[in-house]
Amino acid sequence: MIDQERVDRIKARGNVPRHVAIIMDGNGRWARGRGLPRTEGHKEGIESVRAAVEAAGALGVKALTLYTFSSENWARPRSEVAALMSLLIRTVRREAAELDRNNVRLTVIGDLEKLPATPRIGFKTTIARLQNNTGLILNLALSYSGRQELTQTVRELARQAAAGTLDPETIDEACISRHLQTAEIGDPDLLIRTSGEMRLSNFLLWQLAYSEFYITPILWPDFRHDQFLDAIETFQTRDRRFGKVT
Repeated sequence: MIDQERVDRIKARGNVPRHVAIIMDGNGRWARGRGLPRTEGHKEGIESVRAAVEAAGALGVKALTLYTFSSENWARPRSEVAALMSLLIRTVRREAAELDRNNVRLTVIGDLEKLPATPRIGFKTTIARLQNNTGLILNLALSYSGRQELTQTVRELARQAAAGTLDPETIDEACISRHLQTAEIGDPDLLIRTSGEMRLSNFLLWQLAYSEFYITPILWPDFRHDQFLDAIETFQTRDRRFGKVT
């Protein structure tokens, strides 16, 4: 259960990040350390997803982006990919009613069309069901690649320029941001990465340019409400100058 008194103290300080992104890392190592199949780590990680969503909602975070399945993850063993897809769609279906009760809206970035038919249809159905909710935006990065997103954006701008509907001289950072898949929710204020790894892993390469990073050695299946609140409290101590001098 979330510590509501701690949540209230954090909110009273102000400066709660509007958009939090998480690289959920360490499921396999968590399972291996317990002599379990990797899939058990993914299953336990679902509890951490639930905790992160609850904590973000309680704090008034506007958007939570979770790196759920990268384009590179398709290269994993076929049995693990199949198990992940099955787990994802079961979880989305099971949690849809709770998300709806909590006014959470679901969005997806990445190549959703690359998913097998059952999870793809399931995600689209749940997205439609929750589309009118006005609370936390739960944004899942599925079959996502930061480089691929930038490549697609460049192609789209090039097509518009070739068609004469876009003057290349007007392309600036704001124009590029408007054409990214995260245009609606904006750039993350805070990136959390679990398991102690120090890399972006092809995640939100443009959007994370000025985000604050919080790296924790805790493996994702052990990441719960308190760990999310730890990250927010650390964020509140940061001096975000964006290259300027205070």
